[in-house]
Amino acid sequence: MTDGYLAVDSGGSGLRVAVGAFGDFGAFGTYGRGTPVRRGSREPVRTGARGIDPGHLMEQLAPLARASAAEAGVDRIAVAVVGAAGLATLGDALRAELPGVLARELGTRTVALAADAVTAYAGALGFRPGAVVAAGTGLIAVGTDLTGWRRADGWGHLLGDCGGGAWIGRAGLEAALRAHDGRSGGSAPLLARATERFGPVTCLPGALYPRTDRAAVLASFAPDVACCADGGTGGDPVAAGILRDAARHIADSAAAVCPDGDGVRVAVTGGLLKLGRALTGPLEEELADRLPRARRVPAEGDPLDGAVRIAAGLATGPPALPDAPGMLWVTTAGGG
Repeated sequence: MTDGYLAVDSGGSGLRVAVGAFGDFGAFGTYGRGTPVRRGSREPVRTGARGIDPGHLMEQLAPLARASAAEAGVDRIAVAVVGAAGLATLGDALRAELPGVLARELGTRTVALAADAVTAYAGALGFRPGAVVAAGTGLIAVGTDLTGWRRADGWGHLLGDCGGGAWIGRAGLEAALRAHDGRSGGSAPLLARATERFGPVTCLPGALYPRTDRAAVLASFAPDVACCADGGTGGDPVAAGILRDAARHIADSAAAVCPDGDGVRVAVTGGLLKLGRALTGPLEEELADRLPRARRVPAEGDPLDGAVRIAAGLATGPPALPDAPGMLWVTTAGGG
């Protein structure tokens, strides 16, 4: 029987999985003789009164994991690492139910539940001290000196995630509505974009507020904000100001979690970087201003790569990153 691992990245844009055999692990940052089999779903896992919904997670995860395991030649998924957005504040039901369900459904003996920021950290920097900002639909920053974690933001699109995709999209739509009303701070280009994407803006509240995926819907407007901001002196100053404010928020979160010392690595990872120079230009300036002693490095991999790295470590011993409630929690079939 061939044992393998399951790595999961669950966020505001959907669910991704990677499955591989233990023998495929290579040196740091590589996967040896084979890369994991990857699949995904674009449907975000639901949250409700109990937090992240374990049943909805497994509805998507189980078929993806089984199909990937069959393709990878894995008979039993012995180790599973699940990185989930919102785990720190919305993960109680996952911690209570997911290990047992994975044991029954997939034969899993060891389960690690990690905040998506932790898997982003492992993907970006591996098991070194430093700070990582995971910037996608939401935004969270984590840092570690390898003895404990520091966290900033990650409070969700209603209370925080400042500078993330949903934050940028919401700010852009607010500017569009200001233009519609004739209030100061409005943006005619953003109003035109919002109307093109969503229809009459007077219908936005009724269309948006009841949705359970409104963070993803808000984030879908962030590329429009970047397009309006781009173009140098010909760009929209309101849109450019939104991205400058987002860069400032991202740098603030990075500075809040970065360990002390010269040359400490700092990386920003996530889909938000796809917005391009309209965001990354101001971000580089803000990071240099807030963290002059840090070493800015590109992320080596993404959160799914980080989940694979954590699985590789668990295959041979205890976690290489700090185990802390709400950040990284490991349990075995025998408990605790």
